[in-house]
Amino acid sequence: MLEGAMAELSLGDPSDIDVDVGPVIDAEAEAGLRDYLARRPARFALPLRGNTVHGSFIPPSLIELGSMAELGREVFGPVLHVLRFDREKLGGLVEALNATGYGLTLGVHSRIDETIDFVTSRAHVGNAYVNRNIIGAVVGVQPFGGEGLSGTGPKAGGPLYLRRLMREGPMPRLEGARRDESVLDGFDRLAALPEAAPLAGLLAEYRAASPLPVALTLPGPVGETNSLRFAGRGPVLVLAGEMSGLLTGLAAALATGNAAIAPPGPEVDRLNARLPTGIRIRTVEDWRAADCAVVLVFTPFDAMEARKIFAFREGPLVPVIDRIEPAALLRLVAERTLSVNEAAAGGNAELMTI
Repeated sequence: MLEGAMAELSLGDPSDIDVDVGPVIDAEAEAGLRDYLARRPARFALPLRGNTVHGSFIPPSLIELGSMAELGREVFGPVLHVLRFDREKLGGLVEALNATGYGLTLGVHSRIDETIDFVTSRAHVGNAYVNRNIIGAVVGVQPFGGEGLSGTGPKAGGPLYLRRLMREGPMPRLEGARRDESVLDGFDRLAALPEAAPLAGLLAEYRAASPLPVALTLPGPVGETNSLRFAGRGPVLVLAGEMSGLLTGLAAALATGNAAIAPPGPEVDRLNARLPTGIRIRTVEDWRAADCAVVLVFTPFDAMEARKIFAFREGPLVPVIDRIEPAALLRLVAERTLSVNEAAAGGNAELMTI
Protein backbone atom coordinates (compact mmCIF):
# COMPACT_ATOMS: atom_id res chain seq x y z
CA MET A 1 0.00 0.00 0.00
CA LEU A 2 2.85 2.39 0.80
CA GLU A 3 4.65 1.69 -2.46
CA GLY A 4 1.37 2.05 -4.34
CA ALA A 5 0.74 5.43 -2.72
CA MET A 6 4.26 6.58 -3.63
CA ALA A 7 3.67 5.49 -7.23
CA GLU A 8 0.77 7.94 -7.41
CA LEU A 9 2.98 10.95 -6.58
CA SER A 10 3.39 13.60 -9.25
CA LEU A 11 6.84 15.20 -9.69
CA GLY A 12 7.49 18.48 -11.42
CA ASP A 13 7.27 22.26 -11.16
CA PRO A 14 5.87 23.11 -7.70
CA SER A 15 4.01 26.10 -9.18
CA ASP A 16 1.69 23.52 -10.77
CA ILE A 17 -1.11 22.73 -8.30
CA ASP A 18 -1.20 19.10 -9.49
CA VAL A 19 2.43 18.49 -8.50
CA ASP A 20 3.16 16.71 -5.20
CA VAL A 21 6.98 16.79 -5.13
CA GLY A 22 9.30 19.49 -6.47
CA PRO A 23 13.11 19.65 -6.68
CA VAL A 24 15.42 19.92 -3.67
CA ILE A 25 16.80 23.37 -2.92
CA ASP A 26 20.12 23.33 -4.81
CA ALA A 27 22.78 21.23 -6.54
CA GLU A 28 24.69 20.70 -3.28
CA ALA A 29 21.65 19.19 -1.59
CA GLU A 30 21.03 17.04 -4.67
CA ALA A 31 24.61 15.73 -4.67
CA GLY A 32 24.45 14.81 -0.98
CA LEU A 33 21.18 12.93 -1.40
CA ARG A 34 22.36 11.09 -4.52
CA ASP A 35 25.51 10.03 -2.70
CA TYR A 36 23.42 8.74 0.20
CA LEU A 37 21.05 6.80 -2.06
CA ALA A 38 23.97 5.30 -3.98
CA ARG A 39 25.31 3.82 -0.75
CA ARG A 40 21.91 2.62 0.51
CA PRO A 41 19.78 1.06 -2.22
CA ALA A 42 16.09 1.88 -1.96
CA ARG A 43 13.41 -0.76 -1.66
CA PHE A 44 11.27 1.40 -3.94
CA ALA A 45 12.05 4.57 -5.90
CA LEU A 46 9.78 6.55 -8.17
CA PRO A 47 11.58 6.99 -11.51
CA LEU A 48 12.24 10.47 -12.85
CA ARG A 49 10.55 11.19 -16.17
CA GLY A 50 10.23 14.09 -18.57
CA ASN A 51 11.57 17.39 -17.30
CA THR A 52 12.35 15.95 -13.86
CA VAL A 53 15.48 14.25 -15.26
CA HIS A 54 16.97 17.77 -15.35
CA GLY A 55 17.57 20.13 -12.43
CA SER A 56 17.86 19.07 -8.80
CA PHE A 57 15.10 16.46 -8.63
CA ILE A 58 15.55 13.45 -6.35
CA PRO A 59 13.39 10.35 -6.91
CA PRO A 60 11.07 9.79 -3.92
CA SER A 61 12.63 6.71 -2.30
CA LEU A 62 11.64 4.14 0.32
CA ILE A 63 14.39 2.62 2.50
CA GLU A 64 13.82 -0.03 5.14
CA LEU A 65 16.05 0.13 8.23
CA GLY A 66 17.00 -2.66 10.62
CA SER A 67 17.72 -0.19 13.46
CA MET A 68 17.96 3.53 14.14
CA ALA A 69 21.74 3.20 14.25
CA GLU A 70 21.74 2.53 10.49
CA LEU A 71 20.46 6.03 9.77
CA GLY A 72 23.35 7.89 11.32
CA ARG A 73 22.50 11.34 9.94
CA GLU A 74 19.70 13.64 8.91
CA VAL A 75 18.44 12.96 5.37
CA PHE A 76 16.64 16.09 4.21
CA GLY A 77 14.83 15.19 1.02
CA PRO A 78 12.05 12.98 -0.43
CA VAL A 79 13.43 9.85 1.27
CA LEU A 80 11.18 7.83 3.57
CA HIS A 81 12.79 5.45 6.06
CA VAL A 82 10.72 2.63 7.53
CA LEU A 83 11.73 0.83 10.72
CA ARG A 84 9.70 -2.08 12.06
CA PHE A 85 9.73 -2.58 15.84
CA ASP A 86 8.36 -4.92 18.49
CA ARG A 87 5.57 -3.41 20.57
CA GLU A 88 7.42 -4.37 23.76
CA LYS A 89 10.44 -2.35 22.61
CA LEU A 90 8.60 0.89 21.90
CA GLY A 91 10.30 2.60 24.84
CA GLY A 92 13.73 1.73 23.45
CA LEU A 93 12.72 3.10 20.06
CA VAL A 94 11.69 6.46 21.57
CA GLU A 95 15.02 6.59 23.44
CA ALA A 96 16.85 5.91 20.17
CA LEU A 97 14.97 8.74 18.48
CA ASN A 98 15.87 11.09 21.34
CA ALA A 99 19.51 9.99 21.14
CA THR A 100 19.79 11.27 17.56
CA GLY A 101 19.84 14.79 19.01
CA TYR A 102 17.19 16.06 16.58
CA GLY A 103 13.78 17.07 17.91
CA LEU A 104 11.64 19.09 15.50
CA THR A 105 8.50 17.14 14.63
CA LEU A 106 6.97 13.79 15.60
CA GLY A 107 3.90 12.09 14.16
CA VAL A 108 1.99 9.31 15.95
CA HIS A 109 -0.86 7.30 14.47
CA SER A 110 -2.76 5.18 16.98
CA ARG A 111 -6.24 4.72 18.42
CA ILE A 112 -4.79 3.55 21.75
CA ASP A 113 -4.58 6.45 24.21
CA GLU A 114 -1.98 4.69 26.36
CA THR A 115 0.34 4.32 23.37
CA ILE A 116 -0.12 7.95 22.38
CA ASP A 117 0.60 9.18 25.92
CA PHE A 118 3.58 6.82 26.24
CA VAL A 119 5.26 8.20 23.13
CA THR A 120 4.40 11.89 23.40
CA SER A 121 5.37 12.13 27.08
CA ARG A 122 8.83 10.66 26.40
CA ALA A 123 9.76 12.15 23.04
CA HIS A 124 12.02 15.22 23.11
CA VAL A 125 10.42 17.06 20.20
CA GLY A 126 9.05 20.54 19.73
CA ASN A 127 5.90 19.60 17.83
CA ALA A 128 4.02 16.31 18.17
CA TYR A 129 1.03 15.51 15.95
CA VAL A 130 -1.42 12.69 16.63
CA ASN A 131 -3.55 11.09 13.92
CA ARG A 132 -3.04 13.95 11.45
CA ASN A 133 -0.42 15.23 9.03
CA ILE A 134 2.75 16.77 10.43
CA ILE A 135 2.91 19.99 8.39
CA GLY A 136 1.03 23.26 8.31
CA ALA A 137 1.69 24.62 11.81
CA VAL A 138 -0.50 27.67 12.47
CA VAL A 139 0.65 30.67 14.52
CA GLY A 140 -0.90 30.55 17.98
CA VAL A 141 -2.38 27.09 17.35
CA GLN A 142 0.72 24.96 16.81
CA PRO A 143 3.65 27.27 17.76
CA PHE A 144 6.56 25.93 15.73
CA GLY A 145 10.13 25.11 16.75
CA GLY A 146 12.29 22.21 17.85
CA GLU A 147 14.90 21.43 20.46
CA GLY A 148 18.39 20.01 20.56
CA LEU A 149 19.94 20.11 17.08
CA SER A 150 16.58 21.26 15.70
CA GLY A 151 16.31 24.55 17.57
CA THR A 152 17.42 26.35 20.70
CA GLY A 153 15.10 29.33 21.05
CA PRO A 154 11.41 30.03 21.69
CA LYS A 155 8.77 28.78 19.31
CA ALA A 156 7.75 31.00 16.41
CA GLY A 157 4.16 31.99 16.98
CA GLY A 158 4.23 31.02 20.66
CA PRO A 159 3.63 33.08 23.82
CA LEU A 160 7.35 33.42 24.63
CA TYR A 161 8.51 34.55 21.19
CA LEU A 162 8.03 38.33 21.47
CA ARG A 163 9.66 38.50 24.91
CA ARG A 164 12.78 36.77 23.58
CA LEU A 165 13.19 39.52 20.97
CA MET A 166 13.16 42.24 23.67
CA ARG A 167 16.13 43.37 25.73
CA GLU A 168 13.82 43.78 28.70
CA GLY A 169 10.13 44.00 29.43
CA PRO A 170 7.28 42.35 31.33
CA MET A 171 6.94 38.60 31.62
CA PRO A 172 4.64 37.02 29.01
CA ARG A 173 1.05 36.42 30.06
CA LEU A 174 0.17 32.74 29.66
CA GLU A 175 -3.57 32.86 29.03
CA GLY A 176 -5.61 29.76 29.80
CA ALA A 177 -2.84 28.18 31.85
CA ARG A 178 -3.28 25.17 34.12
CA ARG A 179 -0.64 24.85 36.86
CA ASP A 180 0.68 21.75 38.64
CA GLU A 181 2.48 23.16 41.67
CA SER A 182 3.78 19.73 42.76
CA VAL A 183 6.55 19.88 40.14
CA LEU A 184 8.14 22.70 42.14
CA ASP A 185 8.54 20.63 45.33
CA GLY A 186 12.33 20.51 44.93
CA PHE A 187 12.49 24.27 44.43
CA ASP A 188 10.38 24.83 47.55
CA ARG A 189 12.70 22.63 49.64
CA LEU A 190 15.67 24.70 48.51
CA ALA A 191 13.88 27.99 49.21
CA ALA A 192 13.14 26.81 52.77
CA LEU A 193 16.84 26.50 53.71
CA PRO A 194 18.19 29.13 56.15
CA GLU A 195 21.01 29.86 53.69
CA ALA A 196 18.37 30.92 51.14
CA ALA A 197 16.75 33.51 53.41
CA PRO A 198 18.78 36.47 52.01
CA LEU A 199 17.50 35.57 48.52
CA ALA A 200 13.85 35.18 49.55
CA GLY A 201 12.62 38.00 47.32
CA LEU A 202 14.42 36.75 44.21
CA LEU A 203 13.34 33.14 44.80
CA ALA A 204 9.71 34.24 45.13
CA GLU A 205 10.04 35.97 41.74
CA TYR A 206 11.57 32.80 40.29
CA ARG A 207 8.69 30.71 41.48
CA ALA A 208 6.13 33.08 40.00
CA ALA A 209 8.06 33.28 36.72
CA SER A 210 8.57 29.55 36.25
CA PRO A 211 6.65 28.27 33.21
CA LEU A 212 7.33 24.66 34.22
CA PRO A 213 4.05 23.80 36.00
CA VAL A 214 2.04 25.43 33.22
CA ALA A 215 0.08 23.71 30.47
CA LEU A 216 -1.71 25.92 27.97
CA THR A 217 -4.80 25.03 25.96
CA LEU A 218 -4.44 26.63 22.54
CA PRO A 219 -7.20 27.54 20.06
CA GLY A 220 -7.92 25.39 17.05
CA PRO A 221 -10.62 24.00 14.76
CA VAL A 222 -13.45 21.83 16.02
CA GLY A 223 -12.36 18.21 16.33
CA GLU A 224 -8.74 19.08 17.13
CA THR A 225 -7.07 19.80 20.48
CA ASN A 226 -3.86 21.77 20.79
CA SER A 227 -1.79 22.30 23.92
CA LEU A 228 1.58 23.72 24.91
CA ARG A 229 3.69 22.59 27.85
CA PHE A 230 7.22 23.22 29.05
CA ALA A 231 10.08 20.90 29.98
CA GLY A 232 13.60 21.38 31.28
CA ARG A 233 16.26 21.79 28.56
CA GLY A 234 18.85 19.65 30.35
CA PRO A 235 21.69 19.96 32.89
CA VAL A 236 22.43 23.53 33.94
CA LEU A 237 26.11 24.32 34.58
CA VAL A 238 26.41 26.78 37.48
CA LEU A 239 29.72 28.66 37.56
CA ALA A 240 29.85 30.40 40.92
CA GLY A 241 32.41 30.86 43.67
CA GLU A 242 30.06 32.08 46.41
CA MET A 243 27.06 30.56 48.16
CA SER A 244 24.64 33.21 46.84
CA GLY A 245 25.57 32.36 43.24
CA LEU A 246 25.24 28.62 43.83
CA LEU A 247 21.84 29.08 45.47
CA THR A 248 20.61 31.35 42.67
CA GLY A 249 21.84 28.98 39.96
CA LEU A 250 20.41 25.89 41.63
CA ALA A 251 17.10 27.67 42.20
CA ALA A 252 16.94 28.63 38.49
CA ALA A 253 17.61 25.01 37.51
CA LEU A 254 15.00 23.56 39.87
CA ALA A 255 12.39 26.16 38.86
CA THR A 256 12.69 24.95 35.27
CA GLY A 257 12.84 21.18 35.81
CA ASN A 258 16.58 20.81 35.34
CA ALA A 259 19.44 19.29 37.33
CA ALA A 260 22.39 21.49 38.32
CA ILE A 261 26.07 20.71 37.87
CA ALA A 262 29.08 22.75 39.05
CA PRO A 263 32.85 22.59 39.55
CA PRO A 264 33.78 21.04 42.92
CA GLY A 265 34.50 23.29 45.88
CA PRO A 266 33.88 23.79 49.60
CA GLU A 267 30.73 25.87 49.05
CA VAL A 268 29.22 23.16 46.84
CA ASP A 269 29.97 20.55 49.52
CA ARG A 270 28.45 22.75 52.23
CA LEU A 271 25.27 23.33 50.22
CA ASN A 272 24.90 19.67 49.20
CA ALA A 273 25.16 18.62 52.86
CA ARG A 274 21.92 20.53 53.53
CA LEU A 275 20.02 19.23 50.49
CA PRO A 276 18.08 16.01 49.95
CA THR A 277 19.66 13.60 47.48
CA GLY A 278 17.28 14.35 44.63
CA ILE A 279 18.20 18.03 44.22
CA ARG A 280 21.90 18.10 45.07
CA ILE A 281 24.42 19.69 42.72
CA ARG A 282 26.49 17.16 40.78
CA THR A 283 30.14 18.11 40.52
CA VAL A 284 32.20 18.02 37.31
CA GLU A 285 35.99 18.22 37.43
CA ASP A 286 36.41 20.00 34.08
CA TRP A 287 33.53 22.44 33.55
CA ARG A 288 34.81 23.31 30.06
CA ALA A 289 33.95 19.79 28.89
CA ALA A 290 30.73 19.46 30.90
CA ASP A 291 27.67 17.96 29.21
CA CYS A 292 25.16 20.76 29.75
CA ALA A 293 22.30 22.55 28.01
CA VAL A 294 22.69 25.99 29.64
CA VAL A 295 25.48 27.82 31.50
CA LEU A 296 24.80 30.32 34.31
CA VAL A 297 27.77 32.53 35.19
CA PHE A 298 28.34 34.29 38.53
CA THR A 299 31.32 35.98 40.21
CA PRO A 300 34.28 35.33 39.93
CA PHE A 301 33.86 33.43 36.62
CA ASP A 302 34.21 35.29 33.31
CA ALA A 303 31.12 35.11 31.09
CA MET A 304 33.07 36.10 27.96
CA GLU A 305 35.51 33.23 28.46
CA ALA A 306 32.62 30.80 28.89
CA ARG A 307 30.94 32.09 25.73
CA LYS A 308 34.07 31.52 23.67
CA ILE A 309 34.49 27.98 25.03
CA PHE A 310 30.91 26.86 24.45
CA ALA A 311 30.52 28.64 21.10
CA PHE A 312 33.10 26.33 19.51
CA ARG A 313 31.67 23.07 20.86
CA GLU A 314 30.01 20.52 18.61
CA GLY A 315 26.30 19.86 19.06
CA PRO A 316 23.38 22.10 20.05
CA LEU A 317 24.01 25.73 20.90
CA VAL A 318 24.57 26.27 24.64
CA PRO A 319 23.33 29.64 25.99
CA VAL A 320 25.69 31.35 28.43
CA ILE A 321 23.68 33.63 30.72
CA ASP A 322 25.15 36.13 33.18
CA ARG A 323 22.06 38.27 33.75
CA ILE A 324 20.05 35.97 35.98
CA GLU A 325 16.74 37.81 36.11
CA PRO A 326 13.37 36.00 36.37
CA ALA A 327 12.86 36.32 32.59
CA ALA A 328 16.05 34.31 32.07
CA LEU A 329 14.15 31.23 33.28
CA LEU A 330 12.38 31.17 29.91
CA ARG A 331 15.71 30.26 28.27
CA LEU A 332 16.06 27.19 30.52
CA VAL A 333 12.95 25.42 29.23
CA ALA A 334 11.91 23.72 26.00
CA GLU A 335 8.45 24.30 24.57
CA ARG A 336 6.51 21.26 23.38
CA THR A 337 3.29 21.49 21.38
CA LEU A 338 0.82 18.60 21.07
CA SER A 339 -1.83 18.62 18.35
CA VAL A 340 -4.41 15.82 18.36
CA ASN A 341 -7.01 15.07 15.69
CA GLU A 342 -9.87 13.91 17.92
CA ALA A 343 -12.11 13.03 14.98
CA ALA A 344 -9.70 10.30 13.82
CA ALA A 345 -10.08 8.54 17.18
CA GLY A 346 -13.88 8.51 17.17
CA GLY A 347 -14.76 12.15 17.63
CA ASN A 348 -14.44 14.93 20.17
CA ALA A 349 -16.37 13.99 23.30
CA GLU A 350 -16.78 17.68 24.21
CA LEU A 351 -19.07 18.12 21.19
CA MET A 352 -21.61 15.81 22.82
CA THR A 353 -22.11 18.27 25.67
CA ILE A 354 -23.10 21.18 23.40
